[in-house]
Amino acid sequence: MTITMPGKRDYYEVLGIDHSASESEVAEAYRKLALQYHPDRNPGDESAVARFKEAAEAFEVLSHSEKRRRYDRYGHAGLEAGGGAPQFRDISEIFSAFGDIFGEGLFGDVFGSRRGRRFRRGGDVQCEVSIELAEVARGTTKTIRFQRHEFCGHCRGSGARPGTKPEGCRYCGGQGRVLQSGGFFAVQATCPSCRGAGVVIRDPCPQCNGGGAVRETLTRELSIPPGVDENSTLRIEGAGDPSPDGGPRGNCYCHIHVNPHPLFERHGRDLVVHVPISYSQAALGARIEVPSLETCQELTIPPGTSSGEVFKVRGLGLPSLRSRERGDLLVQVHIEVPKRLSEQHEEVLRRLAEIERTQVTPKRKSFFDKLKEYLIPETGQAAKEDRA
Repeated sequence: MTITMPGKRDYYEVLGIDHSASESEVAEAYRKLALQYHPDRNPGDESAVARFKEAAEAFEVLSHSEKRRRYDRYGHAGLEAGGGAPQFRDISEIFSAFGDIFGEGLFGDVFGSRRGRRFRRGGDVQCEVSIELAEVARGTTKTIRFQRHEFCGHCRGSGARPGTKPEGCRYCGGQGRVLQSGGFFAVQATCPSCRGAGVVIRDPCPQCNGGGAVRETLTRELSIPPGVDENSTLRIEGAGDPSPDGGPRGNCYCHIHVNPHPLFERHGRDLVVHVPISYSQAALGARIEVPSLETCQELTIPPGTSSGEVFKVRGLGLPSLRSRERGDLLVQVHIEVPKRLSEQHEEVLRRLAEIERTQVTPKRKSFFDKLKEYLIPETGQAAKEDRA
């Protein structure tokens, strides 16, 4: 069962299909709804526009295998967290994204002279942001800065000097494409003169050098969900470069860097912390306080603990990006040998050393017996003969 968010209908319900519907059934269901609620067929009807957008959102997710798999498992929340939620800002973006599945008869008429033309999405831009490990645990909001192109305000994006206009390309007749013949075959190719633009700029704008766009620096607030990994990438829909022919903008992809923590090492969802203990704590057992990202936790060290032993504290690790489960805190203890001793400590340790020499445990005696036989094999053999 798909989990829905408040105000969001189930996408399968929107298209009127079963969860087992094939790709062709998804496309056919969307085609029927788009025809039914197309703005040209419902002038002035805002409810029809809303249904048209809703159907496009559903189709955008269910026609994409990875987004559909994520939606089937986590619902709308999974799309929001994974950056796959559709965000159509206006009808033109829907026409640009899905017009090709209808041909010229449906979406092409909306744009008049652009009928039959496939709109290109603008270019994508990149940026980076660094966060702390504690922010991974709870999620955070960061202000990011990135650069993108924006239409030149001096020439209003035309690329031509104000007061002039781009001229239609004579080589391709303003089509942007030319027909190249080769024997029995004819192939359409991008016009080499205008590079597909259909126009040629004779007098370029001095501000943008005829490019029609200039670089600008933007700041945005980016919500980072709990549990992100190092080198995770979050997508900001529509924050990239503008399309050169009226299509939707590109996206901004923000790469996440997690700063190293002075105490904790990250292993997936688990956190590892190294804690020193004394010889007496390891031998006799103790209750010690160990740090976590939120607070300190009391941990019982049992008697006879070895150096390097690992203790698990459940649920004090990092959250999962796709579920509510948390990892564990792994406490690795290390017996700390003091470099300086007080007179009292030295006296106690010397007494302990005397006890260890006179009261040798069976395992230790066995070890030294084997060592003696290895180093002095004749002595060991003679001892065996005497016993025989």
